[in-house]
Amino acid sequence: MRDRFWDTVPLSKMTPQEWEALCDGCGKCCLNKIEFEDTNEIAFTRLACKLLDGETCLCSSYANRHDFVPDCVQLTPKKLPEIAYWLPRTCAYRLLHQGDPLPEWHHLLTGDRNSIHRAGASVQGWTVPEFQVSEEDWEDYLIEETP
Repeated sequence: MRDRFWDTVPLSKMTPQEWEALCDGCGKCCLNKIEFEDTNEIAFTRLACKLLDGETCLCSSYANRHDFVPDCVQLTPKKLPEIAYWLPRTCAYRLLHQGDPLPEWHHLLTGDRNSIHRAGASVQGWTVPEFQVSEEDWEDYLIEETP
């Protein structure tokens, strides 16, 4: 990967490896969300996709996730403008799309994939698997989006 590529290369010009490296591993994009039709507000829940490992904050079957979760969104530079609002506020893809810098705890800056967990910026240890809760009860699991 190119040195500090996130500062110099437009999202649309990144290599697949660089694009994937932007993911901070927070797990927030794997939280179920509720979109309120009357306000278009997106609310996060603490209910995680069935494939999210709540301790590592990684997908347990990333390469095959669409086999198990057909509606899992594959984030691409082309799709980013239309769904950036749906991503967590701390998401590197969203931040760079908005012209903002990476957070100081991002692994590309620290060289440590666990710095996000130490910073408390991931979902590590506090999610509930979605299959444990009936969809009509999801509103009981709404959260304020974490920093």
